[in-house]
Amino acid sequence: MQNANLEQEVINLSKEKWDWMSEQNVGTLEALFHEKSVFVHMGGSWGKERELDIIKNGGIHYKKADIHEVSVNIVGDTAVLLNRITLLAVVGGNEVTNPFMVTEVYVQQDDSWKLAALSFTKLLTPQ
Repeated sequence: MQNANLEQEVINLSKEKWDWMSEQNVGTLEALFHEKSVFVHMGGSWGKERELDIIKNGGIHYKKADIHEVSVNIVGDTAVLLNRITLLAVVGGNEVTNPFMVTEVYVQQDDSWKLAALSFTKLLTPQ
């Protein structure tokens, strides 16, 4: 598959991931997240099981991610995607909106993409 097709495939998967997170669809996310995946938030970093528990139990409810820009680079069997988003979420019972640059790293495994890393960097510039 050509890189342009792979790039679009990863962009589409990333968009779907935001929907699954919003819908708290942990079954689908469990299949997407690599076993050794890591997640970096403003409040800390952790692995796959904790991220799924947080989504399932509403510790963080990703209500809506408005995607403003997206880029992706394919390096071998790895895709590095950058999303500039405005995220509406409920954290600890409080609704918050923050501008983020989100780094997503996907690896190809068994003919599908697995999310290996998801990292939120809060932006200081207004959206």
